[in-house]
Amino acid sequence: MNAEILMNLTPTETRVGVVENGVLQEIVIERTNHRGLVGNIYKGKVVRVLPGMQAAFVDIGLERAAFIHAGEISGDSSTPINQLVHEGQALVVQVTKDPIGTKGARLTTQLAIPARYLVFMPDAEHVGVSQRIDDEEERERLRLLVNQCMEAEEMTGEAGFILRTAAEGVGEEEILADIRYMRRLWRKLQERIKAYKPSRLVYDELPLSSRTLRDYARPEIDKILIDSRETFAYLKQFAAQYVPEVEAKLEYYPGPRPLFELYSVEDEIQRALERKVPLKSGGYLVIDQTEAMATIDVNTGGFVGRRNLEETIFKTNLEAATAIGRQLRLRNLGGIIILDFIDMADPEHQRQVLRMLEKVLEKDHAKTKISGVSELGLVEMTRKRTRESLEQMLMEPCSACDGRGTVKTAETICYEIFREILREERAYDAGTYLVLASQGVVDRLLDEDSNSLGDLEEFIGKAIKLQVESHYAQDEYDIVLQ
Repeated sequence: MNAEILMNLTPTETRVGVVENGVLQEIVIERTNHRGLVGNIYKGKVVRVLPGMQAAFVDIGLERAAFIHAGEISGDSSTPINQLVHEGQALVVQVTKDPIGTKGARLTTQLAIPARYLVFMPDAEHVGVSQRIDDEEERERLRLLVNQCMEAEEMTGEAGFILRTAAEGVGEEEILADIRYMRRLWRKLQERIKAYKPSRLVYDELPLSSRTLRDYARPEIDKILIDSRETFAYLKQFAAQYVPEVEAKLEYYPGPRPLFELYSVEDEIQRALERKVPLKSGGYLVIDQTEAMATIDVNTGGFVGRRNLEETIFKTNLEAATAIGRQLRLRNLGGIIILDFIDMADPEHQRQVLRMLEKVLEKDHAKTKISGVSELGLVEMTRKRTRESLEQMLMEPCSACDGRGTVKTAETICYEIFREILREERAYDAGTYLVLASQGVVDRLLDEDSNSLGDLEEFIGKAIKLQVESHYAQDEYDIVLQ
């Protein structure tokens, strides 16, 4: 597999694209005035305890109070929240989910600070290994190696570690370097926690450009192209100190053509904001994102199989499973996701489609969980949500349709106008009526509904004048009494 990471940097935002075999698989955007908070550690202050919800609101210095559940404080959600915290209490917390929509940030007191190969957990005592490392011998080797390094540093029982996927195959030198770095960092943070007043940032997670080297630079990545000379120089130093195996893969891109345009990333971003995703076979996906969940509907479109309908459905669903895995990463859809594959009569076809979906999702950085096919023929899954989706980052609710995604038809508005004029006629003694409306509505009143308009004028015995207001949306109109 040919894989590259593209970094496009401007003073206002950083954009990182992951391209595999020439196709954009993932896009991460961080804006200078709206940086993500996940991973940040704060000394917060409990401002409200909610026993009925087993949760509390914590002021960490943001516009909206953040939210923490009892289970994220004690590890046991059965302990009453009012036995764990009280209003006014200082609490050291870490952000696990960015504020999304009207919801504040989600918090935990179970701190986890990532380095290149390890995640440091100051309040734990165990050593875990990433589930993505599936070789049992390697898992055991890494556990023993970390325990030996902790003994050498006299840290046994002081903290815990999780070995990240990047740790596969590394030796004692790299693990020791990470442990020593995390120990120094934690001592600094402890000093800040003691000295700082509540509602203040204690630890700021790395910016996106540095996080990319730490989290995305896997062995299969061939090169990392950066279009900012200043950031390239900074990342060379960062890589030399923290991720030396990545340093040789860094390349500065000075070309006259924009980097994202060269790799067609701009076009892919635009397509990722559309509801409909075409499949090569002629089928298509329809993706809808709501506050509660995301739904993905699979349709055959114009695809007709060579043999029969069941073959057509099976092949479309297989292709859709691959496309869904990519779209989840590309759009960063999270939370509950409902997949409506085309109904398959053959249980073996169902199993193969699910296996394909699971295989595609193995590449996903976010944690996913898939259920089987339900009685209704739906596949339910969850994908860990830590930051805004691409749509939430780049789009906002439509002011014309109030975020519904649809507007009333011109015909509907015409009939509303007729009813409104009748109401006005009963209440007031107007000489004439002036209707201010959009071009489409006025056109309909003069064409398809001209007879109805004439009948209404005859019924009320008064003239109805029409005037186009170019800045009116289709469902906006005013009736002026003259």
